[in-house]
Amino acid sequence: MPLKILDTSDLEALLEMVRPLAWQASDRLRQYYRGDIALDIEDKQGGPVTTADRTVDAFLRQNLEAELDPEQFGYLTEETYQPGPAIPQPYQWLIDPLDGTQDFIHHTGDYAIHIALVHQHRPILAVVAWPERQALYTAIVGQGTYRETAQGRQRLSIPPTPPVDVEVNADANILDDLRILVSRTHTSDRLQAFMQELPRPTLIPMGSIGCKIAAICQGEGDVYLGVPSRSAPKDWDLAAPDLILQEAGGQLVYLDQSLPHYNRGDVEHWSGYVAASGNILTALSHRAQAYFG
Repeated sequence: MPLKILDTSDLEALLEMVRPLAWQASDRLRQYYRGDIALDIEDKQGGPVTTADRTVDAFLRQNLEAELDPEQFGYLTEETYQPGPAIPQPYQWLIDPLDGTQDFIHHTGDYAIHIALVHQHRPILAVVAWPERQALYTAIVGQGTYRETAQGRQRLSIPPTPPVDVEVNADANILDDLRILVSRTHTSDRLQAFMQELPRPTLIPMGSIGCKIAAICQGEGDVYLGVPSRSAPKDWDLAAPDLILQEAGGQLVYLDQSLPHYNRGDVEHWSGYVAASGNILTALSHRAQAYFG
């Protein structure tokens, strides 16, 4: 039997299946976060892993696998990843059950769950759960980004900014007074030096990439800049936030403004990247590329 190509109605049905799973997973993480369940922190190469990571990963995978055709859907998750070739199924679920584990352990509140469906190396459906805000951020390609809480559901849209000719005037006051979301745990002296060269930046420390992207989508920051040094973000770190930002009117791009691709076999993204919108994205990526090479 030929495999079905998913259309918008299929993606909407998949999102309706994933949403309650994301809420349940979010509630489970909050139980661990409050200390209702033992966390059992284990130090592994690349960072700590907890019982919460493993439990939520298994919960999401098992529920998706129980409902979906294994010939059509594959799985790439942080807790089950093994180096090897790209997943062969035409659609791949990329899952990070706990993005921002250090923030989770240290109780900053900035941790998230990432769930993305990828097809032909780009996300087509995404859910980011921010448990401590009790919010879900959802997107389907071409259908917009939405924030869902107990009070209701609203569409998120980043106000458009006009394009800029970076060859003529790269900054043109565009980079003045930027609110820059910065990682608490993944940074470098060189990145800090670059940001301090910008005119009057306000640096906002935040944990999970999903939380940073959600903050940009709801107007709490202007840009997130990542330049890997000791470790690189993985497919499951970027794929869901990527689509959430795209459908809200921004983009997550490498410094050369090309789009990240996922399920390539190599899950690491060593290129620097910028998450922003409009002329901020253009000007900052141009300046960062010139600085970092």
